[in-house]
Amino acid sequence: MSPKVLAAFFIAILLSTGTTNAKDIGGPISTTLTITENSRLISDVICTVSGASCIVIGAPSVTLDLNGFTITGLADPQTGCNGPGAAALEDGIDVNGQTGVIIRGTGIVQQFRRFGIRLLNSSGVTVTGVTTATNCFSGIFVNGTSDSLFENNISVRNGEPANACGGI
Repeated sequence: MSPKVLAAFFIAILLSTGTTNAKDIGGPISTTLTITENSRLISDVICTVSGASCIVIGAPSVTLDLNGFTITGLADPQTGCNGPGAAALEDGIDVNGQTGVIIRGTGIVQQFRRFGIRLLNSSGVTVTGVTTATNCFSGIFVNGTSDSLFENNISVRNGEPANACGGI
């Protein structure tokens, strides 16, 4: 192999190693989906996971693009809480112990029997352009998370009288 061809081969490899293709997500999710690479919704998601989170961000520097779609959980569409399994450990999107995660809208995370989005012990997280609605607890729950950015988010009808958590 000539030096020019070999050099071109190594340059092509170096350029391709920093890029990962997005994982496409859509339709029903019946068991917790852990994503470790940049991902995007390609259609609405109906989450039937009971007693656990729907989508878990399982690696640092992952972007989840809601791409204009909706993630819907098992909670009551009017109150977010009534019915069997109310206040179960069901979060729409869970980010625990990660850095540099981006959750980007537009899009809606709704009807989860706990938090729409839970950020726990993470840093450098960005949540932008997301609507959280009719989740039993907070729309976006933030605890032990630092250096994060929340911009252009909307939170509607989250919480309940016994657990008036609300928005962010």
